[in-house]
Amino acid sequence: MISRLKDLDIAETEVLLRVDFNVPLTKGAITDDTRIRRAIPTIEYLRAQGCKIVICSHLGRPRGRVDQKLSLEPTAAHLANLLDTEIVFAHGTVGDDIEELARDLPAGGLMMLENLRFNPGEQERDVEFATALSRLGRVYVNDAFGAMHRMDASIALLPGLMERAAIGPLVASEIDALSKLVESPKRPVVGILGGAKVSDKVGVVEALAKRCDALLIGGAMAYTFLLAQEKSIGRSRVEKDKIRLAARILERCEERGTRILLPIDHVVAEKFSADAECEIVDIIPNDKMALDIGPATVKLFSQEIEKASTVFWNGPMGVYEMAPFSQGTNGVAEAVAASEGYTIVGGGDSAAALAKFGLTERIDHVSTGGGASLAYVQRADLPGLRAITQREN
Repeated sequence: MISRLKDLDIAETEVLLRVDFNVPLTKGAITDDTRIRRAIPTIEYLRAQGCKIVICSHLGRPRGRVDQKLSLEPTAAHLANLLDTEIVFAHGTVGDDIEELARDLPAGGLMMLENLRFNPGEQERDVEFATALSRLGRVYVNDAFGAMHRMDASIALLPGLMERAAIGPLVASEIDALSKLVESPKRPVVGILGGAKVSDKVGVVEALAKRCDALLIGGAMAYTFLLAQEKSIGRSRVEKDKIRLAARILERCEERGTRILLPIDHVVAEKFSADAECEIVDIIPNDKMALDIGPATVKLFSQEIEKASTVFWNGPMGVYEMAPFSQGTNGVAEAVAASEGYTIVGGGDSAAALAKFGLTERIDHVSTGGGASLAYVQRADLPGLRAITQREN
């Protein structure tokens, strides 16, 4: 069993808390603070224990260089406002001055480091960088589920350099929820996959094919599978170099007895645009592209979802951000929300779609990490979990 924060005696301890504050920004302003808010219960628990808390996270892809547009200083200010308390912001990640700031924190005090990825050692998995970070606390707590599939220094190396290590409540809730899919799930199990590329989800398609009774595939990735079946796809987006792979996946699913359902009708248009004229067709004309699943497919998929005892969904069914092509994703989201089975939505665009359609509260578990949830479904393990388990054992 992996160590959890609630199992540790951490009263008045110096804690290095890894969070996932990789939040969306527009012109430097935070446009969605969900990840920040979901970390607050962990932070408040640590403060109540009298801990000195050093918070660290990455933001964006600065690639080892300082980029003020990706500074975590506005995030620290936002968190301070939410908590109604002062947060010391360190204009750096490691060094003597930052260690001194950490030592000077009062009991229950908070400090946030600058973007970890401003230091090249973070993504280069540098031992010296991880060692320098380890001097900022005694106990390591990882509550950054959205980053736990990374091999970054603060995820995969740092736990082994601390006195103790544990996962936080947010990560624990993610693992508990996803375990209901990967460990003896209630059947029937239905997996729903969408999004653009087969190549992005080969591993998860094969993992779900082993676990699911039915796999529903929509989004642009569906058209690579349809082309593998020699169906007409017009000008729809496909990965031509993945057609043979899609065909092999279909064959393996048939061998395992896993039913794969693909779109049977489509919302098509001549151009990728919100003002494009669209129509619903069973066979896609050569001069048009499919940008959403049609109503017959929504009905087909919904009937499968209704019968399920466990449902896992990752990826939209079409270009849901554009009104003419949002109905497929909306219809599937409604079906998942109405399901009487245990429902898990794997973060990213699917979570954004749920929020857009006002359905988030009707889902049993919405993951904070799309990539991490897919990685866990594939392997029932993550580098961040493995690092903590090895440290504690």
